[in-house]
Amino acid sequence: MEARAITKYVRISSSKARQVARLIQGKPATEAIALVQHIPRKAARLIAKTLRSAVANAENAERDSASVDQLTVKEAIVGEGPTIKRFKPKARGMAGRIRKRTSHIRIVVTDESQA
Repeated sequence: MEARAITKYVRISSSKARQVARLIQGKPATEAIALVQHIPRKAARLIAKTLRSAVANAENAERDSASVDQLTVKEAIVGEGPTIKRFKPKARGMAGRIRKRTSHIRIVVTDESQA
């Protein structure tokens, strides 16, 4: 059984969030939660929130409830969201573009063993 959680429009660059997402992919859910709690990055906090949501979705699924100990992170994908564009005044009447990037975080947990 698979359960997923998606967090959209998170204010962090997708490349920064992917660095943390790569660390938890394929690990047991309890180990992945413990791992992201000790990483001192904003992306780790956001991924931890999404991961806890995916685990809760797996526990509360009506079909057959899965134990947290049996769950593994099947995929942790961070995609690009829309970019908010702002301008900052520069010298001699020019303007510099500032791109405030967003991302979408998708985490899928499963209780099936991968062979």
